[in-house]
Amino acid sequence: QVEVVESGGGLVQAGGSLRLSCAASGGTLSIFSVGWYRQAPGKERELVAASSSGGITIYTDSVKGRFVISRDNANNTVYLYMNILKPEDTAVYYCNAGGATTRTYYYPSQHWGQGTQITVSS
Repeated sequence: QVEVVESGGGLVQAGGSLRLSCAASGGTLSIFSVGWYRQAPGKERELVAASSSGGITIYTDSVKGRFVISRDNANNTVYLYMNILKPEDTAVYYCNAGGATTRTYYYPSQHWGQGTQITVSS
């Protein structure tokens, strides 16, 4: 059973940066596709970024050029580097592991983390 845990959330001012971590137990992330999602209050959960085991990376348009998804296989961790943060980035961010990836989308598995809150103040 793969268990996914996110960390790194917090409060940051607009224009600032944060790094989120997605760690897994019971599985090796290097062989999984991984997706980062977020859900703001009153909104549906949306895909933010994803990385396939074969090197495909996907970003939603609103974060392109600001967010970077990166793998650290030695530490079985996938990071989401978030730069130039905006108030509209405020949400709970979730990691999903083991989904299916095409060149343009990530289809989540049942393996979700508990989420980590990001709040960007203006």
